Amino acid sequence: LEKQIIERKINIMKEEGIEFRTGVNVGKDITAAELLKDFDRVILCCGASNPRDIKAEGRDAKGIYFAVDFLKSTTKALLNGGLTDKNHISAKGKNVMVIGGGDTGNDCVGTSVRHGAKSVLQLEMMPKLPDTRTENNPWPQWPMVCKTDYGQEEAIGVFGHDPRVYQTTVKEFLKDKKGNLKGAVLVKLSPEKDPKSGRTIMKPVEGSEYKVETELVLIAAGFLGSESYLTKAFGVEVDGRTNIATADGTHQTNVKNVFAAGDVRRGQSLVVWAIREGRDVAREVDKSLMEYTNL
Repeated sequence: LEKQIIERKINIMKEEGIEFRTGVNVGKDITAAELLKDFDRVILCCGASNPRDIKAEGRDAKGIYFAVDFLKSTTKALLNGGLTDKNHISAKGKNVMVIGGGDTGNDCVGTSVRHGAKSVLQLEMMPKLPDTRTENNPWPQWPMVCKTDYGQEEAIGVFGHDPRVYQTTVKEFLKDKKGNLKGAVLVKLSPEKDPKSGRTIMKPVEGSEYKVETELVLIAAGFLGSESYLTKAFGVEVDGRTNIATADGTHQTNVKNVFAAGDVRRGQSLVVWAIREGRDVAREVDKSLMEYTNL
């Protein structure tokens, strides 16, 4: 969503009497115990922001960041003074490698281009989807076709080619003597069916390794669910995907008076689902407080 839309909605909520309290505003961190003491009900809507890491040799090199950290630092610097902040993670003049497709990876590509990156390479583990529908993918099924988003379009416009490389992952990150990232060893992947699960897995192709130069790596390999510090603080149970578990057909967690909704409950999803779950949990909490609801 555009930032001005979010700010507009926040201002409407403030006018309705909703208070936004953070550790910064009140001068101290607010503990889970304090929230449970001060409020009759607590709803956890904190997103599924636990990032999936890349476990490869040299991962400790300086210059490797999670995608959201990179994007967040850019947004803060932009809002605070038009990217004049020297503290943000900058892609200017660097060979950038984005690991992962999807919306977040695309945002990293577009943002790196706008920073003035020297080059941008985007790795995708899976094979390239067809440019047009295949016979086994007719309407009204979801079109499983290759889509080029704004980030890739801007990279094509600047560098003259699509930044995406398919069926490829990182085998090793290369460091200089000071521990700074200077390159990576990539390896091609081949799809194979796992005889036990029947699922398709991507296996490295022996002898397909090659090196690339890169001084900035952005990991956009998806998310693993809710942050562990949050679930531990409230003592809520999680499911097999580390999302907060709720009783069937409800938003109630295993902890009395604590509810969960949105990505923190269902995993990374869409804004429309967040809106729907927000309405559903509001109705559920209203009924638990009043014993009826008109919502």
